[in-house]
Amino acid sequence: MSVTVGVVGPEDLVQRVILLGPPSGATLLPLPYRHETEAVELVEQAQESVDALLFTGVVPYTIATEAGAINRPAMYVSYDGATLLRALVELLRLGHNVTQFSIDTLRRSEVLETLIEAKLPTDQIHVLPYRPGLTSDDIVAFHRAARDKHDTKVAISCLGSAFHLLENEMPSVRLAPSRYSIRSTLQALVLTTTGQHVGDAQVALGVIALPEPDDALAGDLITLGGSLAALPDGRHLVVTTRGLLEQATEQFSRMPLLDSLAARHSTAYVGFGVGRTAAEAEALARRAVSRAESIGTVAGVVSMSDDVEIVIEPSGDQPVTTRGPESLPLLARRVGLNTQTLARMRELTATLPDGLTTQDVADHLAVQLRTARRVLKRLERAGLAAPTGTQQHGRTGRPPTVYLIRL
Repeated sequence: MSVTVGVVGPEDLVQRVILLGPPSGATLLPLPYRHETEAVELVEQAQESVDALLFTGVVPYTIATEAGAINRPAMYVSYDGATLLRALVELLRLGHNVTQFSIDTLRRSEVLETLIEAKLPTDQIHVLPYRPGLTSDDIVAFHRAARDKHDTKVAISCLGSAFHLLENEMPSVRLAPSRYSIRSTLQALVLTTTGQHVGDAQVALGVIALPEPDDALAGDLITLGGSLAALPDGRHLVVTTRGLLEQATEQFSRMPLLDSLAARHSTAYVGFGVGRTAAEAEALARRAVSRAESIGTVAGVVSMSDDVEIVIEPSGDQPVTTRGPESLPLLARRVGLNTQTLARMRELTATLPDGLTTQDVADHLAVQLRTARRVLKRLERAGLAAPTGTQQHGRTGRPPTVYLIRL
């Protein structure tokens, strides 16, 4: 299968990646920006055109991740020790002092280890590691302060926007990822994405229990693209794949099939099993339909091999999901958020079980309100959040919406 990788970064670094060429079985789609703050909008516009995202550095990757904009495999190219060493050699060639410099984005331990290996002194080196929320203005201010207070001779920056502001003020070097780092990261990303697609091709079997025969059932299953067979006990067996099942159920958040069956039958139970083998999927499907029968008159359940069980009731009711902590990666994939954000949201929900607002999310995650809104919107679309009212308490202006979160 072919994997399309969107390459996100400043134009010169994106072209550097494109010129290296993709690994076998992949194509590269350039997604250049003029400033790293454009990364979120760029990613959101390109999501449906790519299978994976490669960021040319940690800064745009972190910005897009913090905004909740990434919903598919993504990696960033790291700036390894060889990249810094190559820059120092170039500075020496140009006659610069490489024992007094300031450098941003890289971890201090990485910088010092590289200098020690090169047998260079480290006592006059100033490092600003990257952290979420750090802007190009912050980075420029750091280099200026290092020059003014500590008499550093050179500024080394990993961020293009900061470098362009500094290069006219002081001797400056912009680090660019090495060819080796680009190739190795691309290969890892393609392998990860291919592995996920293989997961989408997992066999999914469904068992449907109805009180009487239903000639319209085959038509209801067209969206699943699978086959339908009768079981000896009078139930129906559906054979499809995980990828098609996810599409037909909107990432396991609702089940239109269940709505159709509920309109024609007094009782309807649907159980899907997703497993590594057909035998495992069938066992999970039978377990799922038994669980559905214990819930009410109409219910659907999706069971997976990692002990994840998702309960879906007819439209109008929110899906209830039973999970353990180990299922966060799967939930993150469904919702389109990273596992760390979901873990923090789970903490917040435990402290505010009766409902929370966008401001509560922003404060707990230490993000802007617009980012908090995106997080809640993704949870709402996945059926894991529902607005339950507004918060008054003498407020002026538009009262904030209160959301009930189910994690």
